[in-house]
Amino acid sequence: MKKFIAVLLSVILAAAALSGCAKSADTDSRNTSSKDTASSKPQKITVVLDWTPNTNHTGLYVAQAKGYFKAQGLDVEIQQPPQDGALSLLASGKAQFAVSFQDEIATALTASTPLDVVAVAALIQHNDSGIISLKSKGVTSPKKMEGMRYATWNSPIEQAVLKDVIAKDGGDFKKVKMVPEDVDDIVQALKTNIDCVWVYYPQEGIEAKVAGLQTNYFAFKDLDPALDFYTPVLASSQSYLKKNPETAKKFLKAVEQGYRYAISDPQDAANILCKAVPGTNSQDALLGQEWLKTQYMAEVKQWGYIDTARWDQFFTWLYNNKVFSKKLPSGDGFTDAYLPQE
Repeated sequence: MKKFIAVLLSVILAAAALSGCAKSADTDSRNTSSKDTASSKPQKITVVLDWTPNTNHTGLYVAQAKGYFKAQGLDVEIQQPPQDGALSLLASGKAQFAVSFQDEIATALTASTPLDVVAVAALIQHNDSGIISLKSKGVTSPKKMEGMRYATWNSPIEQAVLKDVIAKDGGDFKKVKMVPEDVDDIVQALKTNIDCVWVYYPQEGIEAKVAGLQTNYFAFKDLDPALDFYTPVLASSQSYLKKNPETAKKFLKAVEQGYRYAISDPQDAANILCKAVPGTNSQDALLGQEWLKTQYMAEVKQWGYIDTARWDQFFTWLYNNKVFSKKLPSGDGFTDAYLPQE
């Protein structure tokens, strides 16, 4: 996941060049009818993940396995992301939906040539990321990261977040030992050369727990409300949505059914994920599903809901912390127009 965030800035430069061509063409000519008309033949949709398939994505696999997509007249292909990330495929019109993050979308919107990307649903209601470390290291708060080896993927947003939370805790970011490393194996990293890692708890935190590691963890959302940004989200492009509004609504309706099923039956949802993605650790999947069943919708009644005030708060934080020089308008970068209506 972090690997794809790290390369996003370079991706935007390449994808922006492609987006001009994609906008002039039928962005769905390969996979769906541009007129969004009814057809006896299932409409093809490509959805690209943000990372290796995991419990963040379970609702998509459930919708596929349970026939929810088929019932909506859709033929959906779920793809893992290329090296340059999922948003590049959206921008070039080669995918109709992608799993992304609010911080990725912010980067895409503030590029010199903004990308045509927009969030259409929150897959999880709260930011599930934070800092994990072995309990023996004593890193119980951001200040305690001083003198510790932290695995960085050198993202401007990543480092701005760390500088801010460490400073507010009375610490000095400059005293953190930054080790450029993309951690693929959290257990191995914590056992060897790394003290602290930014993780997404339902995946890497659970993985460390299953491996028997004794860890400390603090979540960014608990340190500052502005850091309770939406991660992950389901994204599309304005050009696709404008040409295919009914197809988009059908797709999101099926996805909603998938996530509601994962909430109601985490055991079976975990089994579906394991069957769809051979090699998935069944214990990781089940514990992740149990953790996420209260987080997919959390306190909201409408699946996929994005709160405008909270969305704007993070964008304002990015601007105030000089991550971006461009201040984004309220509500920019997401739409709830295609969510299933209660």
